[in-house]
Amino acid sequence: MTDMDRLRESPHESGTWIGLKKQTDANRTWYWSPPGVEFNETETNWDTGEPNITMRGVEYCVRMHKGEWYDFPCSKKLKFVCYNGKNASKEFSLIHENKTWLEAQRYCRKHHTDLISGVWQIAKLFRNETVTVSNDQFWIGLFRDTWRWSDGFGSYFRHWDVKFEDQPGNCAKIKLDEDGLWKNGKCTEKKPFFCYEELVCTFLSMTDEVILIKENKTWEDALYYCRKHHIDLVTITNRAEQRWVQEKAKNASTPFVWLGLRYTCTLDFWFWVSDEVVGYDNWDSEKTDECDMSGAMKSGGQHEWVKQMDNQTFNFICSKN
Repeated sequence: MTDMDRLRESPHESGTWIGLKKQTDANRTWYWSPPGVEFNETETNWDTGEPNITMRGVEYCVRMHKGEWYDFPCSKKLKFVCYNGKNASKEFSLIHENKTWLEAQRYCRKHHTDLISGVWQIAKLFRNETVTVSNDQFWIGLFRDTWRWSDGFGSYFRHWDVKFEDQPGNCAKIKLDEDGLWKNGKCTEKKPFFCYEELVCTFLSMTDEVILIKENKTWEDALYYCRKHHIDLVTITNRAEQRWVQEKAKNASTPFVWLGLRYTCTLDFWFWVSDEVVGYDNWDSEKTDECDMSGAMKSGGQHEWVKQMDNQTFNFICSKN
């Protein structure tokens, strides 16, 4: 919203392009509404059989009932809970007006902070004595879409006009009004556009901390190479580092690139060779762990991590600092 406030203060025409585009060939990804809350597949509370989006159609938003989650059409109207911030006198507000998910999100952002988001906020809600929601069904700030930012950053934040889905087109533009809401339009239309410059130098300095080695080596040989010529095989501990590394991986000549991620058979867990704890992860699937396996990143697609036998040969990424 800080960026949106700055854009609204800038001279611009209605329908100015921003760098958000719908990926028509990509799988839908779950996001929490606030930019600072990351979705973790292992921290969910789906009801049995949920999410069943492929079974019942366009259920891209999430409602909660008696503590369990259900995917649900975003156009349906429900009550919702707004989060006011941990320092507010009243941390949560149950809004009894029935609104669509986008209407609820817009209301919370205008009058409070955002829709309630993240398992820790939800857990705290049920311990809160000032809001009773045990028998209600209401929206939470979880949604699923295929829209992506062109630079790979800020994947969570959306500021759609509530009727954007009624418009054709797979690219996003800003309306000229007091809220600066977004609408989708046809990507072939010619319109003015905003460029983003402030973080370019920071991003380049971050990506200069890692280097892609376009030589095919086993995981162990890649490890020795990095330690001899640079610092180590790369470690990824958060989403920002994931983005820096995947920018390098895009230029690989192999389908995967080795990371500094290793599985220990004896102790039955994954670890980074730099001794960092595996807190953040971006695994593609939950395949069975086997001895002599190491972690790699896909060089294309969504750049998820995959488990590969470490005698295979791929390009690899070293950390330089």
